[in-house]
Amino acid sequence: MQKLIVLLALFTIFGFKPSVDHKISEDRISEALVFCKKNNMDTSIAIMVDMSIHSGKNRFFLYDFKQNKMIIQGLCAHGVGEGSTPIKPVFSNKEGSYCTSLGKYKVKGRAYSNWGIHVHYKMYGLEKTNSNAFKRIVVLHSYSPVPSQEIYPQTLFGQSAGCPVLSDVTMRKVDTWLKNRKKPVLLWIYH
Repeated sequence: MQKLIVLLALFTIFGFKPSVDHKISEDRISEALVFCKKNNMDTSIAIMVDMSIHSGKNRFFLYDFKQNKMIIQGLCAHGVGEGSTPIKPVFSNKEGSYCTSLGKYKVKGRAYSNWGIHVHYKMYGLEKTNSNAFKRIVVLHSYSPVPSQEIYPQTLFGQSAGCPVLSDVTMRKVDTWLKNRKKPVLLWIYH
């Protein structure tokens, strides 16, 4: 009991906050599943990235439709271009913008990466807001300096030229789910 009181005091004094499971709206989950079915994509999992969540909190989610729950969550960096800040991302589909692009993507194709765990996945933009993703070499990958746990109220910034960038720990988990998929997986970045 004394240890618990000491831990709670430390959390209060230093502002430590335990990691919180964030939610994805039921409407968004339903829309994602309908989109996957309609576009002949994998219907067992989808990746959702909620850029409206503070960059120091988990905003990357791998959702399992069959279990109806989130199975992986983690930090995700956004692009640094066009005046983006750690708290207010700027989104663009323009080549050379170094911004993250909103919208739905098809994730397919595992390849070598120079960063993180040396694995990346190709991303193909499926909407007007992200149609240049493949041409811009926007891929899902990790980068070793990205922390594996929430850092709020600190921010995560300067780690991305437009790609959704994860911690090595999160990317290893994601890789186990993606590497043997027969159909492309939906990755949806929204704000």
